Amino acid sequence: MNTKHQKYLIHPQSDRGKTQIDWLDSRHTFSFGGFYDLNRMGFRTLRVINDDRIIPGAGFGTHSHQDMEIITYVLKGELEHKDSLGNGEIIKPGDAQIMSAGTSITHSEFNPSKADPVHLLQIWILPNQQGIAPRYEQRSFPTEEKQGKLRLIVAPDGREGAVTINQDVELYVAQLTPGQTIHYQVEPERSAWVQLAQGNLTLNDESLQAGDGVQISGSQELTLLADTAAEVLIFDLA
Repeated sequence: MNTKHQKYLIHPQSDRGKTQIDWLDSRHTFSFGGFYDLNRMGFRTLRVINDDRIIPGAGFGTHSHQDMEIITYVLKGELEHKDSLGNGEIIKPGDAQIMSAGTSITHSEFNPSKADPVHLLQIWILPNQQGIAPRYEQRSFPTEEKQGKLRLIVAPDGREGAVTINQDVELYVAQLTPGQTIHYQVEPERSAWVQLAQGNLTLNDESLQAGDGVQISGSQELTLLADTAAEVLIFDLA
């Protein structure tokens, strides 16, 4: 069950939806596909966080999206992307890729490896306007830029080398070794979502494990202490 504490609400990984077929093992933080939970329809403009594992040589065939900001963040392995704008890229760990689907974009995502699975997060965010021209952007963020500190990887103004999103959202990533601590201040009139991608950590006085998500509303000082090697994403939301 969800755990409520002061100004934040924990969504345990065990409560996520699931899609499991021969080539895909996916966990859904929010309602998606055949998983529907009225209490998990998204948070602010954050609509989808899918934790996907794809076997070697398989993937999502050609399909279309419209009026959605779609972020792909690879944790392990590689993902091959092709789209109707003519882009063809390999997304590797540390890369942030964004597609602004806008009026419509068609793409496919495929694990090109013959031996290794790929583990990724697929994130959907509602855009600040509909009917925009579709676009694609991908950048790499080296480990040293995220080790023991928060690195901005997505921002509406593309500052600090972040990929640009059509929404008032900032996404930060940190990779932590056991015992490392980071801090983040959620400002008044803002919200945040913390997604623990890998490992275990303590958020203030709450223990989190990989796959847990935490929604935070209003001003809050966050202290994140890594109990194991960990990778965490923080979404700063209007």
